[in-house]
Amino acid sequence: MDQYAVFGNPIKQSKSPFIHTLFAHQTAQQMQYNAIEPALDNFKTTLDNFFSSNGKGCNITAPFKEQAFAYAQQLTPRATLAGAVNTLKLTDDGIIIGDNTDGAGLVLDLKNNHVPLKGARILLLGAGGAARGVCGPLLAEQPQQLVIANRTLSKAQLLSQIFTSFGNITASEFSELSGDFDLIINSTSASLQGQIVPISANLVRPETVFYDMMYSAQLTPFNNWAKQNGARLVIDGLGMLVGQAAESFAMWRAIKPGAKQVLNELRHNLSN
Repeated sequence: MDQYAVFGNPIKQSKSPFIHTLFAHQTAQQMQYNAIEPALDNFKTTLDNFFSSNGKGCNITAPFKEQAFAYAQQLTPRATLAGAVNTLKLTDDGIIIGDNTDGAGLVLDLKNNHVPLKGARILLLGAGGAARGVCGPLLAEQPQQLVIANRTLSKAQLLSQIFTSFGNITASEFSELSGDFDLIINSTSASLQGQIVPISANLVRPETVFYDMMYSAQLTPFNNWAKQNGARLVIDGLGMLVGQAAESFAMWRAIKPGAKQVLNELRHNLSN
C-alpha cells in the first residue's frame, strides 16, 4: 500500500494523520498515512528510509521545512518563493518534488469564509517563514495593498523586497502601523505563547476581518483581543490547515478532496 506521512519534531500534536485518513476514505484512495518524528539531526536519513520503503509523499512541519527545501530535487515556483517546503512527492520517474501549499491553504480558507481579497487592503503581521509562505498566493489575488509588519523593520523590508515584483507590498514596524485594513492576518506565534501582537487597537474596525494562523478550541488570544476591541468576524487557522492538506493530497493523488466535511469533523473533535 502507498505510504504517506507527516514529518516533524515534535509531531504528536499533528492533526495531519486524521485529516488525510478522512481524505483517503472520502476519495476511495488506497493509502496509509502516519506521523514520523525524526531526531533533529536525522531528518535526511529518515526521509531516505521512508522513500525507499514505498513512501510516495509526505508533509513537512516544524522544524524541517528548510531542510525539506534543500532535500527536494525539483521545486515548484511557489516553494521557491516561499523558501521552504511543506510537501514532498516522489514521482513515477523517481524525482522528489518539493512544494509549499501553505499559502494556497490560507487563500482557500479565506474564500470559503467569503473574505474578499481582490482590491483589499491586507495587513500581514510577522515576517518569518509562515509569512513568507503566504505572500505570493495573497498577492496573486490582486489586493490593493499588502503591508508586512514586524517588530524588527529590517525583516519586514527584506520580505517585501522578495515580493516587490508581484504586487503592491510595503513594510512597517508594529509601532508605526496606522490606517484602515480590510483583512489583518497574524502569522506570528504569539497566540501559542498566550501573548498579544503589540499593535494598536485603533486598527480594529467592525468590518475588518481578523485571521489568526494559529488555532485552538477557544478563541485564540489574537482573535479574542480583536473581538474585545470591536471586530465582528474573526477566523482561526484550522481551515488553513485543512486547506493546505487538501492541496498536498491533490498533488499526490491527482484528486481534490472536499475540505468542508473534514474541517467540520476536526472542529467538532477540537471542541470536545
